[in-house]
Amino acid sequence: MNPPKREKRDVNGWAVLDKPIGMTSTTAVAAVRRIFKAKKAGHAGTLDPLASGVLPIALGEATKTVPFVQDGRKIYRFTVRFGIETDTDDAEGKETARSSSRPSREDVDALLPAFTGTILQTPPQFSALKVGGERAYDLARGGETVELAPREIEIESFSLIETPDADHAEFEVECGKGTYVRSLARDIGRKLGCLGHVSRLRRMRVGDFAEEGTVNLMQLEQAAADEAALHALLQPVAAGLQSLPAVKVSEPDAQRLAQGQSVFLRGRDAPVFEGPVSVSVSGNLVALAEMEAGALHPRRIFNLPR
Repeated sequence: MNPPKREKRDVNGWAVLDKPIGMTSTTAVAAVRRIFKAKKAGHAGTLDPLASGVLPIALGEATKTVPFVQDGRKIYRFTVRFGIETDTDDAEGKETARSSSRPSREDVDALLPAFTGTILQTPPQFSALKVGGERAYDLARGGETVELAPREIEIESFSLIETPDADHAEFEVECGKGTYVRSLARDIGRKLGCLGHVSRLRRMRVGDFAEEGTVNLMQLEQAAADEAALHALLQPVAAGLQSLPAVKVSEPDAQRLAQGQSVFLRGRDAPVFEGPVSVSVSGNLVALAEMEAGALHPRRIFNLPR
């Protein structure tokens, strides 16, 4: 006899999880989806099992906004262990090289400007990037040496927070999409001539979501018996779009957008900028659109209750 199917519901919003160390992002999404009994779920930016911190999990219609959140700036707090390099560039990997050299605080501080701004970075060989149609980490686990091309990334700010002992230094970095903190740790260690890897990593912010607004799995589990209490821990779909310009339209224009039609905005209050915008009517999110030459071109339509 087959077990009864679990009830699935239309749940829309963001569960901004404080992911614990030791859990994969996929496992975290599955847990949140189960608690909310949601039909659809996804996340904005993978965190390695070793890492903790902000993991925005999109439910229902919020999944349509994932690319905008994923492309937002991120803030990480991390610790580099000097003297040892690993094949994964973090504490989970095998040691590949060792150094007895240790940098001074002044040496570390003097190096950071070289890692700020637009820089070239080679991703870790243990990454989800594809090489010849296969994931780099699958090839690396199979014993292959994976060669990944350097690529440009943006580092907004990079600070040395403290050096608790000669073997460790704690940093905070604000960076753009595609940045690998593990690669930063590896490259800092090499530049300083002492080698290094990430021994601790915490994400403090993703786009508009900061750690101050996170919930943990225990809070969600405890609230699961009370639907109102559980949904009070959910942030609205629009929470992931706060950095986008917002455009308000009339009900007739909202209906046109919902039908896939472009809408021209006229009058002195019409926006003069171009690019992606969030569109609402009477305070309700209705679409993601592209503003171009005075017209709104719908890209994603939200089917949210009004």
